[in-house]
Parts: sequence; C-alpha cells; structure tokens
Amino acid sequence: MKPRIDYSLYLATGRAFLRGRDLAAVVEEAVAAGVTLVQLREKTAGAREFYEIGRRLHAVTRRLRVPLIINDRLDIALALDAEGIHVGQDDLPLERVRALAPGRIVGFSVQTVADAEFAARTGADYLGVGPVFTTATKADAGDALGVEGLRRVVAASPLPCVAIGGITPANAEAVMACGVAGCCVISALLGAPDLSAAVTAFRPIVRPPHPRDG
Repeated sequence: MKPRIDYSLYLATGRAFLRGRDLAAVVEEAVAAGVTLVQLREKTAGAREFYEIGRRLHAVTRRLRVPLIINDRLDIALALDAEGIHVGQDDLPLERVRALAPGRIVGFSVQTVADAEFAARTGADYLGVGPVFTTATKADAGDALGVEGLRRVVAASPLPCVAIGGITPANAEAVMACGVAGCCVISALLGAPDLSAAVTAFRPIVRPPHPRDG
C-alpha cells in the first residue's frame, strides 16, 4: 500500500526560469520552504542528460523525504528509481505505465470528465487537471478550463486532483475551493525573485498545512 502523498504544493521544474541557478539547489530551497512534491520536467534534454539531472535532483529529494515524479519518461523514472511518473495523453498508454511501474505513483494529465473517468479505471493515482488559467509555460496546454471547468472535473473524479496552469497566490484560494488536493506551480515559484517567500505565500492557501508551518 502506498503511503499517503501530500499533493498540496507541487513544484514542476522548468530550467528556463532558473536564470543560471543550480536546479538541485533551487529545489532544496523550495522544499525547505514548504514544497511537498517535485516533478522533474525536461522537454529538451536527451536521455543521458535527463538522467544525470534527475540523479542529482533525486539525491536531494530523497534526503528531504519528498517524492520525485518524472514527467513523460518512464525509462528515466525507472532508471532513477524515482517515486513516480506523470504522463499525458500523447505519452505511453496509461495502462502500460501502470503495469510497468508497480508500486510507484502514477499521475495522468486530464482536461475533461471523460479523461478523469478513464484515468480512474486505468490505474492512475492522481490527476493533473488543467490548464486552469492561460499559461505560457506549456505551449501545447490547450484552452483554459477556468474555475468552473476545474470544479466539474474534480467533482467527477474519485482520485486526488492537482490543479495546474497559471496558478498564483492571488487565484489559488479559488482553485483550492474546487476540492483539489493541491496546486502544481512552475513560474509563480521558479520565476519569483525570492523563491522562499513565494513558497511561503502559497502555504496558508493550500491544504493541508505543511508540518514545517508555524
């Protein structure tokens, strides 16, 4: 049986926002401030480079006892012995990912109620639902669902749902009110001038409270 996963403040990486900073150091700062789950996204790296980035990052997340989710690449997730894998509609079929990653966290990207129902039948552990708001972070993200669209998908899903796409501290309260398990954030954290302060701004909004909160 998998341990309970805290999806409340889910950081997805994007090296375009690092401005020369070291990814492992940035993630360590984010987790220390209250990030509860980390997804490694590498859209342009080759397999060897992706693996080496992941190896360094996994050393940090393991030490800090935060799960590492690998985006898209099941081979990299298995090679790293990462805690999870997240796939989308155009990646390996969800049923094969589930079969090849027993005991690991499996996430699936959805936009519709039908997608959510399929994922629940096919073995996903959680859903990434979005984009909720317009975002430039993912070029092929599709049309924004809006809060009401998010609410419909969450209401139809028996699985924990993580909202993604254009989420900031200013709109996160409305997002959390839809019943999601957490928010996945990229630019509002990694693009912030003060990463720790940005994480701290999210922490009172997302639930449940993090153990490091005062």
